[in-house]
Amino acid sequence: MQSQLRNIEQISEDTGADYHQMQHFITESNWEAREVINQVAVEVSAVLPKRKLTGFFIDESGWEKKGNKSVGVGRQYCGNVGKISNSQVAVFACLSNGDFASMVDARLYLPKDWCDDPARCDEAGIPKEDREFKTKLELAVDIIHQQVENGISFDFIGADGYYGNDVNFASKIEKLGYLYMVDIHSDQNIYMERPELIVPERKSNRGRMPSKLKATTEDISVSEYLKTLQTNDWQTLKVRNTAKGKLIGKYHFAKVFVWNKSTNQIEPRMLVIRKIRSGKKRVEIKYSFTNANLEQYTPEALAYMQAQRFFVEHSIKESKHILGIDQFQTRKWLAWQHQVALNFMVSSFILKEKIRSFDDLPLLSARDIKEMLVYQLYKQMTEEEVIDKIFNRHLKRQRDINYSFSKT
Repeated sequence: MQSQLRNIEQISEDTGADYHQMQHFITESNWEAREVINQVAVEVSAVLPKRKLTGFFIDESGWEKKGNKSVGVGRQYCGNVGKISNSQVAVFACLSNGDFASMVDARLYLPKDWCDDPARCDEAGIPKEDREFKTKLELAVDIIHQQVENGISFDFIGADGYYGNDVNFASKIEKLGYLYMVDIHSDQNIYMERPELIVPERKSNRGRMPSKLKATTEDISVSEYLKTLQTNDWQTLKVRNTAKGKLIGKYHFAKVFVWNKSTNQIEPRMLVIRKIRSGKKRVEIKYSFTNANLEQYTPEALAYMQAQRFFVEHSIKESKHILGIDQFQTRKWLAWQHQVALNFMVSSFILKEKIRSFDDLPLLSARDIKEMLVYQLYKQMTEEEVIDKIFNRHLKRQRDINYSFSKT
């Protein structure tokens, strides 16, 4: 739009549309948001190039809100600002293949105090079947089940450390028959050899009989394991292109075991550790678990799967900064669902335009496409001016890419 604001009032002013009709379309009309989102997911799945492995990525994001009326709002951790704040939080899903990605699903997180307050839920118009409290992990599993049932196509599932550190989350994905590559935190404990789980013998006649299971070998955090690695334990891999040259990292792969305490089972994992240099002195470390193995997949394929999680973060950023998903001024459940569905529909349109134009415009961005639409709708610039503006932006991007590649 002409304005950087993407709320209903500003859109109505920019387009000359009737404010009350638009408000009704978003807040009260009876079109089914879930059907739109599912259709978007199917279309994104169909148009994504199948040049590489397709990833289905889960991530959460939030945005700060004022007051206490907006559905799901509350004092909770908001990753967008990196702290606890009055905000809405949702779990999102994205499909990605190579350099192409788009949003395909979302679930609004309802804090428990909302679910325990029927009057508040009534006021926000939350359907009774959606008032059951669910953790973000449970919402993520719901999204996976929904889109598997919807028939979208993907090769593996990815998520950040919030989901990866829950051992049971990966186990549920494996039971569905899918590969996963989930990030984990540096304090995640592992066993280098498969332990037995036993109840220790009683050491004396005093005290209670032991009843808790104990592993027969000691565990170690992945960060402590990292310290034991030598130079020849790493291999250098080129993962993918970036705006700053090739993403090159040093990788280590190891078969490890984890204790799933919800089932009291010892489960195998492949530990993937990546080191990349960020700046002159800083080294970034990423840890991940996968159920893939080096007999079926090359090290390059595993490195690619780990690196692809970038695109869900990028897609959420586009949905916010370019398409305005974080500028909702609506308060009720139905309006939130409608706004997300429309946002994802535009996101899928942008994906299709990037794919369609790739041979001629490989650097085409969501911002470029938005500016072309604004030109077509409002003619604030001449066609030559808008093309020159986008061309000069692409030229600068290409110079940055060429400079970065020249140093690799």
